[in-house]
Amino acid sequence: MKKKRFRFQWGAFLMLVIYGGLFFALFIRIFYIQSSGTINGQQLEARAAALYGKEAVLTAERGKILDRNGGIIAEDTLSYRLVAVVNPKATVDEDKPRHVIDPEKTAKVLANYISMEESEIYKILTKKLADGRTPYQVEFGVAGRSISHELMTAIKKEELEGITFASDSTRYYPNGPFASHLIGFALKEEQEDGSFHTVGKMGLEYTYNKELTGKNGSMQYESDIFGYLLPNSEKMVTPAENGDDIYLTVDKTIQNFLEESMTDVYKEYNPESMVAVVADPKTGEILAMSQRPTFDPDTREGLDSWNNVVIESVIEPGSTVKTFTLATAIETNNWHPNAFYQSGSYTLYGDTIRDHNLRGWGQITYLEGFQRSSNTAMANMLEYIGNDTLIDYFKKFGFGQKTGIDLPGEASGTLLTNNPIEYVTSSYGQGSTFTPIQLVQAMTAIANDGEMMQPYVIDKIVDSATGDVVKDEKPTVKGNPISKETAKQVREILASTVTSEAGTAKSFAIEGYDVAGKTGTAYIPRTDGSRSYLTGNKNNYLYSFLGMAPADDPQLIVYVAVKKPKLEATEVGSQPVSEVFTSVMQNSLKYLNINPEDVAQVETTKIKDYIGESAEGAKIELENAGVTPIIIGDGGEIIAQYPEKDLAITKGSLVFLKTEGSVTLPSFENWSLRNLLVYKMMSGLSIEIVGEGFVESQSVSENTVIGEESPIVVQLRTPEETYSAPPIEEETSSDGEELPQD
Repeated sequence: MKKKRFRFQWGAFLMLVIYGGLFFALFIRIFYIQSSGTINGQQLEARAAALYGKEAVLTAERGKILDRNGGIIAEDTLSYRLVAVVNPKATVDEDKPRHVIDPEKTAKVLANYISMEESEIYKILTKKLADGRTPYQVEFGVAGRSISHELMTAIKKEELEGITFASDSTRYYPNGPFASHLIGFALKEEQEDGSFHTVGKMGLEYTYNKELTGKNGSMQYESDIFGYLLPNSEKMVTPAENGDDIYLTVDKTIQNFLEESMTDVYKEYNPESMVAVVADPKTGEILAMSQRPTFDPDTREGLDSWNNVVIESVIEPGSTVKTFTLATAIETNNWHPNAFYQSGSYTLYGDTIRDHNLRGWGQITYLEGFQRSSNTAMANMLEYIGNDTLIDYFKKFGFGQKTGIDLPGEASGTLLTNNPIEYVTSSYGQGSTFTPIQLVQAMTAIANDGEMMQPYVIDKIVDSATGDVVKDEKPTVKGNPISKETAKQVREILASTVTSEAGTAKSFAIEGYDVAGKTGTAYIPRTDGSRSYLTGNKNNYLYSFLGMAPADDPQLIVYVAVKKPKLEATEVGSQPVSEVFTSVMQNSLKYLNINPEDVAQVETTKIKDYIGESAEGAKIELENAGVTPIIIGDGGEIIAQYPEKDLAITKGSLVFLKTEGSVTLPSFENWSLRNLLVYKMMSGLSIEIVGEGFVESQSVSENTVIGEESPIVVQLRTPEETYSAPPIEEETSSDGEELPQD
């Protein structure tokens, strides 16, 4: 057998050497990288983090602004942010593009929906990064933020490739023009780092911006180049800290009374401006505050002036100030109601002041003079009181100095004392300047038996996460300018201006309540620097009323001022003022259930513990007790109830009993907002509540079996529809007065 000769394969050997060497080199490289963690002098971990590591901002909610009862005045609400994906790498299937294919067409369409020029949109859609690469996605700044659900839906219907939306939040004011100059507004603003934060720009939103602003959190995670979360990647979350909630002393119902009444009068009389305040004289709490013109904080439509006139602007208020001249006279034993004086005119060192009818009423008593709002009565009384004493008491009432209300920009006003006639004019409210909030604060001393209360609007500030009260405001006594006896006597005299035949405030009477107060008709200074006043006709005055009720124990103070209303020939200046005052005062007193003699005694029953019992048995027992059971569920064993056991409830009240199973919708007709909220909480149903007061309609009929995801819209009646004031009878002037009557 012939032996085979071994032949050395040079080609195979060469291949072995080459590939073996490469494998060895690769092994050494991998070993080095694993052991050192670097490549080309860079840390691999850092490069991976830069490529795949992402950080998403968890946006903190701005704190809510709520009324004294927890009703929402301002809050963050869901909105959307417009995003355009512009990188072609986002598209995997050419038949289903996920990026902007036609920037020109897209810009043209979007310009119809957002506040940005078509050319600017096109620039954003086609812009490049600094290194020339195309970004993955772009946004459109403020114009592309705070987009409503309706607008988002409309844009989506255009079916633009690459256009998508991200969830966002916007500041929402559900009540429209509602104490707008007090609340103010907040807007999303771009920060230096490119992020967007909601920032308070006016009013409480601005003043308490720090407290309302939360602290954003973050979420760190690993993703692919398109931003999708990689499998098994870990997320590190730093939760957002929401802003504090601010509860106001304002009562939404009373504020609504005021807003609606002022809107009606503003439309009817077309005045240059209006201002009104409602306060609790026992505490100094501001229950409502408004002015006209006003604006919608959502859109800023109508925003002409940023001033909160109640505290930031001064006026010459006219005869409302006579209240405090009278109080000074009584307190200093210089009030002589039955003494006579000569009305008509009063001259001091060549300066003459006159009564509003120019000729006066002859020899009349000081009491009648006050009831008729005689300027000369004040001038003659000042001779008894003394100039310095009057100014001293005016200072005790807080005039000429800030009240210290918890709002910025407060004006102090000026008490004029440069010459003798200025003391006289100050005694009846001309020359010296005051703020509306000073008048309200001073009136608390009259209403509150001599104890003057500092006005305030912040009830408390609450940590929204824990519910802890961060700041809790309490009533503050500013002083005791007069005695209890003086205050009582002033109230009686003020009440006589409403009830007396000679009184100037007869149109401010309210059925069922005794009103005490003082009218005012003030000259308006010219703005041409001439140091003179507007004259000519009855439309050139500031008409006002500072009143309280019930007169014997006032629970509310209401101040209303209307500047330059357009009056008909038969109308007097007090008419538009009284329409606001009587409506707001009467509705508010009824709403607060004030005037105990008119409140019927109600029968109550104590509720027991029904948890674990049969719903049917409990239903029969409750009906026999005179209350209305509401079963939430299929029936059977009761697992929760409201109210809880041992609470006393009035006959006719609703008792909610929860069981397992599907929910059959009841009729919500005439349910209160509170009962509706209880039902919503216990049933877990998606109920959208629109309006205030009591239920008027519901979008889903009663006896419908409904799931948790089915939306239900419930419309409530406004408070003005619930409590309606009688119409004000027209008052005419027939005595041929040259000046408007106080």
